[in-house]
Amino acid sequence: MKDLLGRLTWFYAVLALVLSGAWVTPSHAQQQKPTVDVSVSFMSQYVWRGEAHSRDSLVIQPSYTFGYKGAFVNIWQNIDTNPWESGMDNLNETDFTFGYNKNLGPVTVEGGYIWYALSGAYDSHELYVSGTLNTILNPKLTIYREIGHYPGTYITLGVSQDVPIGSYVGMGNMDLHLGAKISYLASNDKGAYPDGNNANKDFNDFKDGLIYASLTFPIANGVTLSPEIDCSFPLSKKAGELLSLPQFDAGRSGQNTFIYGGVTLDVSF
Repeated sequence: MKDLLGRLTWFYAVLALVLSGAWVTPSHAQQQKPTVDVSVSFMSQYVWRGEAHSRDSLVIQPSYTFGYKGAFVNIWQNIDTNPWESGMDNLNETDFTFGYNKNLGPVTVEGGYIWYALSGAYDSHELYVSGTLNTILNPKLTIYREIGHYPGTYITLGVSQDVPIGSYVGMGNMDLHLGAKISYLASNDKGAYPDGNNANKDFNDFKDGLIYASLTFPIANGVTLSPEIDCSFPLSKKAGELLSLPQFDAGRSGQNTFIYGGVTLDVSF
């Protein structure tokens, strides 16, 4: 825990210096102002890429995003109010994403680096690139490559659509957001991701699927409240075996499909 807090202190200090410089812009560039988005999610479970990392407890997930001219920094945390594993810290993960996105007309591209600072495990480091077609269903392909521990390539293909369902007390539209995603994992670390029940072979197959829905209520200028529901499930027999391992199902002894949900409060500046 001390190591994690030390890394967070160092990171926040550097981030403060960077952002203080970003906010002091020449007068001719003041039309493009930096953006800030702060949110907090209260979720019934923490599920990531089909893997359950909490059980029977409320998880609180704050997120902070600072953007300027397409470049952005995001800080995301997971706080488990009652960790399922003995000795696990309540604050057990902090992720730092440094990225850049660009709208090229029919396509929006994005790339970046993610540092997963984990409590009680090796930190993870990924590079990623994505492309989104700006059309109906917004199909999005994302490729992640682990460059630290747990080497492997994780690929996702998703679709999503916002459906306006009417105004809400004159503060903008109330939107229904629907989405689905499939994934493929080509692991190079059989110790972390074995091929199902075969511990002597790397996992290389379709991994997890996700379907989700959320409803966004504008409650004030720049403030929204979004309840959501999610369903995560394995996409192959080997994935079912992998995601049923104790380290991936939060010790539930074989469960690999998870239905969970929560609510997110978001404030944008």
